[in-house]
Amino acid sequence: MTLTVDIPRTPEAPAAARRDVEGLAGRLADDVLPDVRLMVSELITNSVKYGAAGPVRLLIDFRGPRRVRVEVADRGDGFVPTARARPATAVGGWGLHLVETLSDRWGVREGSSQVWFEIER
Repeated sequence: MTLTVDIPRTPEAPAAARRDVEGLAGRLADDVLPDVRLMVSELITNSVKYGAAGPVRLLIDFRGPRRVRVEVADRGDGFVPTARARPATAVGGWGLHLVETLSDRWGVREGSSQVWFEIER
């Protein structure tokens, strides 16, 4: 099953994305759903904060209760992910670090601002 949603680039976008992820409750394992919800929220927040005008596309490819692939794309020019360079006590800047920590695989489609992650547990 694949869910594709275009989310308006507004301050409410992360909450809307979390609601979309909650729609997978009962299909995703109870220990997978919170991680997906958190990572989606972080990536949508980054897209709203740093992306270009226009909606943010959320694609969730549900492959089973413990297998999911998520893509978040905006119309930005792209970026190269970099390691967190701020102290652990600094506020903000944890989004990609969380994605790297909680997912089994993740990346950025070259030349775009499309970030994806996969969970297979």
